[in-house]
Formats: sequence, structure tokens, C-alpha cells
Amino acid sequence: MLNDATPPPVCFVHVTGTQNNKFVEFEFSIGDPDLSVELIMPFDAFEEFCTQHNVQKLSASEQAKIEFDRMKWRYGQPGIKE
Repeated sequence: MLNDATPPPVCFVHVTGTQNNKFVEFEFSIGDPDLSVELIMPFDAFEEFCTQHNVQKLSASEQAKIEFDRMKWRYGQPGIKE
């Protein structure tokens, strides 16, 4: 249980796309940007969500590192053949 002295965990978002110029598709994570859920919201709700959770938006290089790590899990370490 969190107490007043415990800082809240850092929340992250990575925008992955839009739909029909009405919705934002994004990944949301708490504490660890490697573990996320995919969400979709209207633009206004997304901005409110980000403000409410005080999110950090991942940079392109941070997201590229995460994607590279995901690929290693899916397909194995590059250059290593089984």
C-alpha cells in the first residue's frame, strides 16, 4: 500500500497512431515502459488522461530500444542461430 511518503510510479505513453482523425492509439505503462497495454481514446480524453497520470512521452530513441528488445524476445538474439 502506498503512503504519503511514497512517490507515485512514473507513467509512460507512446503514441502508435490515430484512427479517422478522431482517436489516438497508444501504449500506456506504469513504472516500466517495457510492459504496456494498448489503448485508444478520443483526442480530448487522451490529453486529459495524460495530464491526470502525469505521463512521460517516450522519445523515438527510447521507443526504438523497447521495440528492439521486443524483437529479441520474439525472434531471438540477432546473429545467433539455433
